[in-house]
Amino acid sequence: MRDLDLILYGATGFVGRLTARHLAQHAPEGARIGLGGRSQQRLEDVRRELGVDWPLITADSGDEAALAELAGRTKVVATTVGPYAKYGRRLVAACAAAGTHYADLTGETSFMRETIDAHHEEARRTGARIVHNCGFDSIPSDLGVLLLHKAAGEPLEETTAVFTVRGGISGGTLDSMRGQLDEARSDKARARTMMDPYALSPDRAKEPDLGSERELMRPDHDPVLGWIAPWVMATINTRVVRRSNALEDWAYGREFRYREVMKANPVMGAAITAGLGSLVAGLAFPPTRKLLDRVLPKPGEGPSEKTQANGFFKVEITARGESGRIHRAKVAAKGDPGYAATAVLFGEAALCLALDELPSGGGVLTPATAMGTVLVERLSAAGVTLSAA
Repeated sequence: MRDLDLILYGATGFVGRLTARHLAQHAPEGARIGLGGRSQQRLEDVRRELGVDWPLITADSGDEAALAELAGRTKVVATTVGPYAKYGRRLVAACAAAGTHYADLTGETSFMRETIDAHHEEARRTGARIVHNCGFDSIPSDLGVLLLHKAAGEPLEETTAVFTVRGGISGGTLDSMRGQLDEARSDKARARTMMDPYALSPDRAKEPDLGSERELMRPDHDPVLGWIAPWVMATINTRVVRRSNALEDWAYGREFRYREVMKANPVMGAAITAGLGSLVAGLAFPPTRKLLDRVLPKPGEGPSEKTQANGFFKVEITARGESGRIHRAKVAAKGDPGYAATAVLFGEAALCLALDELPSGGGVLTPATAMGTVLVERLSAAGVTLSAA
């Protein structure tokens, strides 16, 4: 019996607590919300901190029976428990089988490819919307391009999203990065899949051949954008946006080329490139990984409230349409992107799946194809800037 609208699974973790706080402050009266996790005591602590009387659901991520029972109780499961390749497979399977909508914060390409292959058709049959990437990666990218497409009124071609951010990298993101590096080292075929710009395509054979679509690897001076540098989340966001295009029968255009970069002056760009390269190399080499693990944020850790409040993100997307006209979109919000802002994005996405009227249809979808402009309206009301012209 579905006695709940939404279960927040992983409510005792750092991002889970932030999301729970957002829901407690902004969920409409009468919304039936539950808090889920492994520890009854820690769940009780969170509930007491929030001052709510929401039910508590204990379930271990490895207990298939408990996860099936959890999924059967609610319309939506929103989970912050990662890395998802390690902890999320059984929960996705339970939701797809039960016809329960699912949202997460993964940035793990191979995990998403696995859920597409294993559960897309089943979720279509049951009506479950399995929606990955419902945080800073990849809602700003995915909804920003969707708005740009709708405002343009014509097929898009060369499209670039330029990110400006202030904030830190989360322990959960770093743990996911470790997992993907380990997976790439042990499984060369999967590593090649992760590098494919259309790794998440519903039908790879039908994708256009637009030449090299590799991400920016070093600082560059663009005649329109100025100095730009590699963007750490480009490898996942670009693939999500391309999946949205394909799921909508290439509505953005068959010649749609999309890339993401970071705004940076030459010195900053060089530092960012060197820093990213050093981080990846350090995490890939066991002796240096041990040293880095001592100083880098761990899963469940995060910055102070002051640091979170001082963060922000801004995404400016520019596209050339088929006619040659230039179209622009902007997505921006206050708060550390990986923590405070993600709690808003994730919380509102979960509420959208649980409470809003959406077109029928399930499958392993994207934020743009699962919720689209309905989520845009929700986020705009929550203080996120989303505009296009």
